[in-house]
Amino acid sequence: MSVAIEFRSVSKRYPGLAAPAVADLSFTIPAGSSLALVGPSGCGKTTSLKMINRLIEPSGGEIRLDNVEIRQMPLLELRRSLGYVIQHVGLFPHMTVAANIATVPRLKGWSRARIAERVEELLALVGLPPGEYRGRYPRQLSGGQQQRVGVARALAADPPVMLMDEPFGALDPITRARLQDELIAIQRKLHKTIVFVTHDIDEAIKLGDRIAVMRAGRLVQFGSPEELLRRPADPYVIDLFGQQRALKHLKVVGVKGHYLPLPVGQLTVGQPTAAKPPAGKAISVDSSLEEAFLAMLESGAGEIAVSNAGGQVVGSLSIEALLAAGSVANR
Repeated sequence: MSVAIEFRSVSKRYPGLAAPAVADLSFTIPAGSSLALVGPSGCGKTTSLKMINRLIEPSGGEIRLDNVEIRQMPLLELRRSLGYVIQHVGLFPHMTVAANIATVPRLKGWSRARIAERVEELLALVGLPPGEYRGRYPRQLSGGQQQRVGVARALAADPPVMLMDEPFGALDPITRARLQDELIAIQRKLHKTIVFVTHDIDEAIKLGDRIAVMRAGRLVQFGSPEELLRRPADPYVIDLFGQQRALKHLKVVGVKGHYLPLPVGQLTVGQPTAAKPPAGKAISVDSSLEEAFLAMLESGAGEIAVSNAGGQVVGSLSIEALLAAGSVANR
């Protein structure tokens, strides 16, 4: 189960400060999708995240979960329906991994058998063998392992929404990339509604179905990674995505829709002939333009065969078509 989240003209003002921390924030996150909140320190992204679980109370506007305003929900009920993952994990040091994961199910009155089953399931889901890790304490885990336990704990009571505040920010690049891939795999299975804060634009592009760019408490641009990379709203967004915006764009655009299909009746299994797409290794139709470009560089060819999930060659992609589809010039 997942729910949609809607911000309606949400604001947050702190006494004694002239400018609001968040001003007139409005957007909708469809159920089962992910949103990355990005922007410089102090832009209001963490404040916006914490208003969802009422760790910070909004000063104005409405936040709705499946059209129910959050202030109409009992606070404990609200928070127990939201998984929450923070940068420094926050595991209870005196409790085992299993006990940490079981925290919310125990508060909800689950039976011991049900809790034990859920702990086993979640440890396996986040890539920690239950027999090896359930009885360990946080001090006996690496930073990446602790973060995996933090994700498992947030998922324990099967919440429809996951809130993640710089969840991988303290990890080394290799561990961070692995946990990002793990989160993508988990999301494909569970289809949660995820809101996460990050300073890392590449992470936002990789994990977010949508990105909300914030500056000085206001929403500058909201859309899919491809939309923001193709059509940045202003120089601020261009600078945020950096000088490699074109390369980043290749990561988020798929081969599908940009290759030249073979005529009906000419589909072939295995190596294409000279009359059909170029010989050599084919790229999957589900690949990104970046993967296609790298394959072309590896082969030294200006065209590459495209295959479907069954390995059947269905067309070809030329370097000219790739450049046209991946261009961010004059957008």
